[in-house]
Amino acid sequence: MKILDRYILTSYLKTFISVFVILMLIFVLQAIWLYIKELAGKDLDVATVLKFLFYITPTLIPLILPLTILLSSIMVFGNFAENYEFAAMKSTGISLQRAMASLSVFIVFLSITTFFFSNNIIPRAEYESYNLRKNIAKVKPAMAIAEGQFNQIVENFNIKVAKKTGDRGQFLEDVVIHKGQAKKPGNHVTIIAQTGELVSAEDSDVLKLILFDGYYYNDTPPNKHKEKVKKPFVRSKFKKYTMNIDLSQLGGVDLDEKNTDNKYTMLAIGDLKYTTDSLILERKKEFDKFGTTLYNRTNIATLNLSVETKKDTIYTKNIIDLFNTKQKVQLLDYAINAATSTKQIVTAKESNIKGKTIWLNRHIIALHEKFALAIACIILFFVGAPLGALIRKGGLGLPMVIAIVIFLSYHFIGIFAKNSARDGSFNPALASWFSTLIMLPLSIYLTSRATKDRGLLETDGLLEPLKKFFKIKTKKTEFSTRVFNVNSNDYDIIKKLDDNKLIAIVKNYRDFGYTVEHKNTAISILTSRGITRQELKMAGHLNNDFFEEAKTLRNDYAEDSKLALILYSIGLVLILGGRILINNKLSAAGNTLFVIGIIAFLIFIFALTKSFSKHTNLYKHLGKNNSINGVLFAIVGLPLYFIFYFIQKKQIKKDLNAIEFGNTSNSEKINKSETVKSIIKTPINQEQKSLIKAAIGTLILAILFVVLHFVFANNKLAHYASASVQLSIISFIISIFYLIKNMQIKKNVSTIEYNNNSDQETINESKSNVNSTITFVKKENKYLIKSSIGIFILAILLVVLHFVFTNNMLPHYASAAMQLSIISFIISIFYFIKSKLK
Repeated sequence: MKILDRYILTSYLKTFISVFVILMLIFVLQAIWLYIKELAGKDLDVATVLKFLFYITPTLIPLILPLTILLSSIMVFGNFAENYEFAAMKSTGISLQRAMASLSVFIVFLSITTFFFSNNIIPRAEYESYNLRKNIAKVKPAMAIAEGQFNQIVENFNIKVAKKTGDRGQFLEDVVIHKGQAKKPGNHVTIIAQTGELVSAEDSDVLKLILFDGYYYNDTPPNKHKEKVKKPFVRSKFKKYTMNIDLSQLGGVDLDEKNTDNKYTMLAIGDLKYTTDSLILERKKEFDKFGTTLYNRTNIATLNLSVETKKDTIYTKNIIDLFNTKQKVQLLDYAINAATSTKQIVTAKESNIKGKTIWLNRHIIALHEKFALAIACIILFFVGAPLGALIRKGGLGLPMVIAIVIFLSYHFIGIFAKNSARDGSFNPALASWFSTLIMLPLSIYLTSRATKDRGLLETDGLLEPLKKFFKIKTKKTEFSTRVFNVNSNDYDIIKKLDDNKLIAIVKNYRDFGYTVEHKNTAISILTSRGITRQELKMAGHLNNDFFEEAKTLRNDYAEDSKLALILYSIGLVLILGGRILINNKLSAAGNTLFVIGIIAFLIFIFALTKSFSKHTNLYKHLGKNNSINGVLFAIVGLPLYFIFYFIQKKQIKKDLNAIEFGNTSNSEKINKSETVKSIIKTPINQEQKSLIKAAIGTLILAILFVVLHFVFANNKLAHYASASVQLSIISFIISIFYLIKNMQIKKNVSTIEYNNNSDQETINESKSNVNSTITFVKKENKYLIKSSIGIFILAILLVVLHFVFTNNMLPHYASAAMQLSIISFIISIFYFIKSKLK
């Protein structure tokens, strides 16, 4: 063994043994406190008490060992990381996996040992401790009366007291006693008294109990049937009532007697498999026998009814029509009587079957627990070791807190799963492995993070797989190196400019409506004049760093917000679709879609939070207040994200355009006489295309409304049919308006071209001051129009959803859809009016 492996293993073993001893002491004390009522007042010798603790101790291993491994791993590896010992290992080329190698071998050996321990030692300890506890309980039963619970002193005698006082606990308050008879099941005698007193000595063979101020109830059924029908009942009141209970048959208890050996916790794997198979076979036989019994109770065979059938014909009518009237009456009478009696038998048999099912499931759980415990030791080591390396804290402070939180999660998940599996609501085999399987992905994740030397939780990388899956990663800007031809007019125009204007083009080429080719050409000319690219970069003139950083932040926000929109849409569709399927009696598929939709919605909330954080960073960079957006996020973000997304997207474009077209000072304005026409015409052409698209879209909407009119009319929805016609007319008018607006812009372009030819110099002087404003306003107007159309279409879709929900008997969703439709329509009108004001 190498020195490093010996050092790590020695450090781990020291911590492991110390933690194991401490936890064992704590759990043993807890066991003593748990069973103190069974031990106190019994005059047990020290040897018996030590024997009891010796048998109880192995049963605590399934709790102590996993916690010890987890806590020791976090402490040791956290100490290595805190003292920079891992940093020293990594500097010499030793990875975390290599450092964990020797301990991994030890943990695997420990898990194998644990398996054999749980299969051989623990069942024997359960056997010994259970029988010892059972025998101790028979010693001095008079002292075993505990407060607040029923205590069985002897057979068919149960007593409950609210409070015990006195130096020997001999004074009792609020006494309730149930007595039964050996030959008649049930507790037919009930005695209630306000107070009571134990008069007999502690070591007496007779329990003498005096009761005061109480009532005696007796409803023991008589032997004769005639008297039993009358249901006699005896009630009497007493001031003092004395009871003497013979305890002599309980004397001479042998504490080493062992009568119980078939409890599931006392069996090894071979015994559990045999017992489980026997229980399964027994239950199958019982079901078959029960089915045969139910069939024979119908007496259907005694009717001796038969019909002649034709082998080449399939009878498709009601079978009872094959019999005559008398036979029909007989069949129906037998069916009614059989159904009534069968229901009573099944109800009585149900509790019996349920008890046997629970007993079978307990055996299956006990079988798989032996394997799960061994595997859990390995998995918890790979949770604790990398976690300690990540948190970089040793000792008993933070590692103890983290270990307890993780172990309690592991332990309670297992308890909940096993409790659910006992009655058959959860697979018993899976229940034993459930908590271990929950920890498996956590161990893989933590080991991967620690191996790659990353932080414990980096939220930035959690959404990356989804972004790649939906292909919404922002494409990186490709920097073009193209320049104008030296013989072109553009090159000649740029070459005539002085150095200051060329530097202005390099830094703020977007402000002047130029392309990257203009920038590259200007750099090339400056280089030929002795001003290098490096000098421009050092002086801060090569790029507009403020704008480039804003674009980067905008792209980060765009990725997260688009992912949030996709997840919102998926979650909403799946949740609504699931509810529709459930209402149409497709519960399995509906519940599946609903659960997946909830998961998608939870991821959406996370992506939405991330996008809001990126949005805040962007506006901090821009130096603007983001409080209004925070209010929008709280009010609109979650329920109406489809509106919130487009509002934010439009606002960011507007603010970035303000930077793009508003940063150039008057000294940097450039005379570009040869390109005025193209620069003015380009945004106007884009505006024309936008108007044409808007006109076509509204015309299509008008046609759709006409179709909806006939759909509503055929479904006798007169009000909706009338509204569809009205909306169709409005959409048609808006379409015509857009066409007229387009023609007007086209006419203005012709005027600009004419003025450019007649008065070129005037345009050159005014263009540098007006061009940025024209382009910015046109672009903003286009965004407003698109937003208006998009939200208007959304309003229509919500109206359609309203009818879908109504037909599927979802009134709340239908009402919400109609309300959202009205809100969307109002917002659409607002954007439309705002675009006209622009």
